[in-house]
Amino acid sequence: MAQALLRPPTTLQPRPKANPTFSNAPLDTQTPFRTPRRSRPSSENRQPSSRKPSPVENASARATAALIRRVLCPQPTTGNNEARPIAELLPPLTSSNDVDLQLYAIIAIVVKEMVYSWYGKITSDQTFVEEVVKIIAHCTTGLEGRLRAVDVESLTCDEIPDLIENHILAYRISHGAAQTPGIIVNPRAVYHELNPHPALSPVPDPSLETSATQQSSNEANYRQLLVQGALAILLPTEDLENTSLRTLVADVIAESIVGRSLGGRVCEDWFVWTSITKLVGAVQAQVNPRATGDEIEVDTRSRLEKYGLLSERGDDSRPATDGRRSAFSEVFWRFLQYGYLTIITLRFLLVGFVASLSEPRRSSWSAKATADSPVAKAAEAPNATRRPILGFRILSLPATLVHLSFRMPWLCGALALLQHHLIESPWVLLRVGAVDGLLDQYLRHLVIGHLRHPALLPALLAAVRTNLFPRNALPPPAPDPPTAEQRAEMKRQCAEALSALLPWILSRAAGLSRQDVVTEVESDLDVWSDAYMNKHLAYQILDLVTVRILPEMGEKGVQELMEARGIGISSTS
Repeated sequence: MAQALLRPPTTLQPRPKANPTFSNAPLDTQTPFRTPRRSRPSSENRQPSSRKPSPVENASARATAALIRRVLCPQPTTGNNEARPIAELLPPLTSSNDVDLQLYAIIAIVVKEMVYSWYGKITSDQTFVEEVVKIIAHCTTGLEGRLRAVDVESLTCDEIPDLIENHILAYRISHGAAQTPGIIVNPRAVYHELNPHPALSPVPDPSLETSATQQSSNEANYRQLLVQGALAILLPTEDLENTSLRTLVADVIAESIVGRSLGGRVCEDWFVWTSITKLVGAVQAQVNPRATGDEIEVDTRSRLEKYGLLSERGDDSRPATDGRRSAFSEVFWRFLQYGYLTIITLRFLLVGFVASLSEPRRSSWSAKATADSPVAKAAEAPNATRRPILGFRILSLPATLVHLSFRMPWLCGALALLQHHLIESPWVLLRVGAVDGLLDQYLRHLVIGHLRHPALLPALLAAVRTNLFPRNALPPPAPDPPTAEQRAEMKRQCAEALSALLPWILSRAAGLSRQDVVTEVESDLDVWSDAYMNKHLAYQILDLVTVRILPEMGEKGVQELMEARGIGISSTS
């Protein structure tokens, strides 16, 4: 005890000696040298791949999860069920939890608005809703398995753009015929003759009151047949025999999703223009990100500059160099800059080409599908040919949209000639753009990297949900359409957003000012101004996607599909 009281204070004790900078001991016995930690800016410590979501994104995710739990999992639990993830409470829809979250949000909105509105008045039992969710889960699982065997690149970059290009050409032809002097022509009738669709026949005529009613009836029957045929392929036999359950699911999908959304507001001109504006804004945000205000300013001055011991860089009072030396240094640094960009570009191309060589050839693409898959059999048909990436219609779609063959025929012809030589050159070594060529494999590698990115589909589903179901609810049954002034302003904003993406060299080569470019693009956006014509395009895209995923529907009708499953006509009525 006395020794403890007589111990000198620690402040008076001698400091331990520092570790020697050199020692004769072997290297394996020495303590490794540790550099002192220096304070780094927060931008260096931050990992770009682990971006924290914003408070708005967190609130939206929490609201979505709360909606799903409230509608699809409303049973009272012991308390720990709230902490369980949704993936453990509901059956999986796909192999991705992010995709399942967005799909379950859409299902919850439809069930809340279309099923609980009348089913909740009858009983509070949740068995019926659980059966509906199981049926939808079975359908989505089957669709995902079929999607793996579909050539998504050709579908999204060739066949769908081909339908859009045909829509643009048919619109211009129909309105060009209507402007012929001395001839009175209905543009919708001309368009329907060029792009016929049974669901939109007959063309509504104001002079005939029964034409609009008959067309609406044909459209409703088309949606029912489409959904009933899809359910006849995807549903198991025991669920397909349940007529009431199958009819309810078909009504919900045909009327709520396809009818109100795809055949309703999606085809309106103002919705198309607003969607294009948002899409262009998202692209510009990715290319030129703006400051959000959350960035941390880092002081790059040295300690000597902070304490005034050294003049700052901006206050350098050294005499300026002469003009000859400034010009030489400018040329030198410009040379280094372009050299660096050239090396980076060559490295990017080289890495891309090497990575593309590891991809399977498109000629043997169908080998990844199972031999008994209907999608694989359709892909192996004799008339199913592979087109090179340079021949996809998505490359000619922008030229058709801006009427490039009329405004700049020299540029359109030069691009067509270059495309022809890259694909069908008389010299085999120069035919790099043909199927399985070097350039074709490289472009396919880039397309696959973008289309099959794991974050693309959840973001697309979230955008679709927020646009079709604002505030997690169905839109008003009869919303007030925008006025003529509001629609003109929407089209003007869309034209300004699109003109900002056009290279300035094209407008300068055409001799147009900035305002003239906006006016020209605004006139080109008139191809989306007719909802009846847009509905032709929407249903044609729906038919194409359905036949590619469910090729049986292109060969058999609903009655034949039901009979193939062993279900008679009496049980389907």
